[in-house]
Amino acid sequence: MSLLESWHEIAYDTTDQKAMQKVWEKYFLEEKEIYKKLLSNVDTEVVGTVENLSHEYGMDLVYFVGFLEGINESIEKPNPIEKLKESSKVKIKIKPEDLYFNMVKAKANWLYELPEWNGILSEEKRHELYKKCKDELIIKRDSPKVYPNDPCPCGSGKKYKKCCGKNA
Repeated sequence: MSLLESWHEIAYDTTDQKAMQKVWEKYFLEEKEIYKKLLSNVDTEVVGTVENLSHEYGMDLVYFVGFLEGINESIEKPNPIEKLKESSKVKIKIKPEDLYFNMVKAKANWLYELPEWNGILSEEKRHELYKKCKDELIIKRDSPKVYPNDPCPCGSGKKYKKCCGKNA
């Protein structure tokens, strides 16, 4: 079983909700500490093996792979998460705007509200990224809403409620 599969087995085990909740509580606390360290040196590229970096950041190896999976879309060169082994060399070079955006998208306010962001992105930029993320989450219609008494858009000449809307 790969390290990523082990992480998924631990983190998404729906048979024991309490155990899964404890896993995530532990993970979120450790994740926050790692982000504090990474954001304090945002211009530095972190390089090392999965095992060495997990020790350096004080996180269990399998949990650290979960961390790498979470940050992978927000770094300059994504790591091959599915193939990682203890001895695999990984690089973490954060793209700050992408990371902030993805934290907002994940609703991880404990991360995007970290004070370390103050020296990285201006308040205006953070607000812009926050708004952009929230705007992307809004579902927009391609065509106007059809109400029950409107003519059916299929062109039958019947009211929508008597035609295509009958089974809707």
